[in-house]
Amino acid sequence: MSPQLKSLQDVRELAGAELSLKARMGYVALLLVSAAMTVIIASLWLTEPGLPVRTHLAFGALCVIGASWSTLAIWALRARRQLFARDRVIAGGMAVTFTSVFLIGAIAAVVIAGNAASYAVLATGAVMLFVAMKLFADARRRFAALLARRQQLAASR
Repeated sequence: MSPQLKSLQDVRELAGAELSLKARMGYVALLLVSAAMTVIIASLWLTEPGLPVRTHLAFGALCVIGASWSTLAIWALRARRQLFARDRVIAGGMAVTFTSVFLIGAIAAVVIAGNAASYAVLATGAVMLFVAMKLFADARRRFAALLARRQQLAASR
């Protein structure tokens, strides 16, 4: 146990610590942006019934993605605790999955339209996927290190 944590009660208090103001503001921002995005896309989707099938699929996927991020933000705000390593792995997996879907859509846009805007979207999607994969790998590495440490501590009992 670290020298700063003198008792089991200290560990419990640390584990049950509430979110910092910065983290709460981040989750509130995530909730507001994802909810606004979802509402805007859903309202467009519902008011334009004559859209092509691929647009219906894209709007549906975007609504699911937005609702998923909103759910994560609501969960984190209701739990009022810091994300643990497993939670970061889940959020990283969501980011990789959603940016992969975005990149697939961007590739489809390049194939269908082939204009400069579609290439810009493709490049943006590639950068977003790279960042998401890096964050996901970091979260998994941290989680694995914590599991290894827990096994070491359990073995030393």
